[in-house]
Amino acid sequence: MVSTSLWMETEILPEAGALKGDVQCDVAVVGSGIAGLSTAYELMKRGRSVIVIDRKGIASGMTARTSAHLAPLCDDLMSEFRKLRRAEAAKLFYESQAAAVDRIEEIQTSEKIACDFLRLDGYLFQGNGMPADIFDEELEAVREVGAPVHRLVGVPLKGCESRHVLRYPRQAKFHPLKYLAGLAAACASGSVRFFANSPVEEVAEHDGGVTLRTSQGQITAAHAVIATNASIADRFQLHTKVAPYRTYVLAFAIARGELPDALYWDTEDPYHYVRLQTGPEEVDFVLVGGEDHKSGDANDADQRFARLENWARELIPALDRITHRWSGQVLDTIDYAGFIGREPGSERIYLAMGDSGQGLTHGVMGAMLNTALILGEDHPWKSVYAPDRKPLAAARNFLRENMTILQNLAEYVAPGEIASLEELQPGEGAILRRGLEKIAAYKDKAGELHLHSASCTHIGCHLHWNSFESCWDCPCHGSIFAPNGRPINAPAVSALRPVKV
Repeated sequence: MVSTSLWMETEILPEAGALKGDVQCDVAVVGSGIAGLSTAYELMKRGRSVIVIDRKGIASGMTARTSAHLAPLCDDLMSEFRKLRRAEAAKLFYESQAAAVDRIEEIQTSEKIACDFLRLDGYLFQGNGMPADIFDEELEAVREVGAPVHRLVGVPLKGCESRHVLRYPRQAKFHPLKYLAGLAAACASGSVRFFANSPVEEVAEHDGGVTLRTSQGQITAAHAVIATNASIADRFQLHTKVAPYRTYVLAFAIARGELPDALYWDTEDPYHYVRLQTGPEEVDFVLVGGEDHKSGDANDADQRFARLENWARELIPALDRITHRWSGQVLDTIDYAGFIGREPGSERIYLAMGDSGQGLTHGVMGAMLNTALILGEDHPWKSVYAPDRKPLAAARNFLRENMTILQNLAEYVAPGEIASLEELQPGEGAILRRGLEKIAAYKDKAGELHLHSASCTHIGCHLHWNSFESCWDCPCHGSIFAPNGRPINAPAVSALRPVKV
């Protein structure tokens, strides 16, 4: 089964063409996921002309690979957030994320977007064999930030009747691409122009404006928002404070009414997450996710899906067949909040970077924050997400995550994964050593070889093959490349260098 999410059949602005020639606007937005489209919408509503540009199709990136929980509490636990950022920042974090859910609810109502939005309870439940003392600490932290929470015992999952639980009212869920389709339609009917399949190769700030260059034209704007999660504007500084993780999701068919409709997470590490999505007639879908790992650290998707399936069927015996399976990449920050606001050292470039596993709420609240800042307004959330903040309390996380770079660069002296290209089967990719050089080798289904440097064009990290998604992953900062060497995920903007053997 290929990697296809439950949401991907929803197409958004397929008529959007590539940028050809030079254009101008008030604000240029790079990236058309929920962060980019929400930013365009907020700016349009404030009377600004906006251009949205994306290297691929509109809304075809990581937003299409979410599990679509709308949960305003830190998914790394509010108690952990409070330890690193203190009580005031924790309260502002919760309030900003809750405001994002409120804003989605408001927009889908005012724009009449049929996106299956629903308020419902969320349950954090004790993982198998995990300690219970965390619930006392978490209960205190959640109450301190002002979020509604109830301490319970048991959730409606098999074998979990006596486990410790926290219930969070007024969480939410929706169909993310149906929502973005409605948002894009509202933007297109206003002052927003869209350009798809137009990779931005350079972002340059100059006196009084910003220029974004592509291979066939450029955009000149008063301001730019880089809403690509992993920024293409910042070269290195902020990327040392984030780490890419790959997460996996299965969708199961289930008879309607077999599982109470709610959001569920456990306390295992990595944790599992579960939710329902309305399906056709009397059948719904259960989404089960987890089995996260650092991007590029593993190439064993089938085993991870098998473990997810076993975990899910043990707790939810009514599950029927698997209908979809997919993976996505999240960008965790070392102190649990994204980097949103003006880029350090810039006057007119703004960032929405680091979803920390909560990309939907980060994207929407980031649009609200960046819009206010672009318009010259102060904002109470600014300090929580400031890209120039120095999270000293997260030094341990900083050191742990940046060990990946040192370990990765050391791979250049290791042997290749294959000794010759003849070992490659159609549809396979692997690393070949040729003298001092490492080659990212892929053989397509027709038997044609695609050979490129195994050095990521961002800062030169060693790439790893991802057989499930058929792409090259960079473990350092999350760049992803297609088998033909084309970059398909930031921060890389340049293609891999072709090589000949």
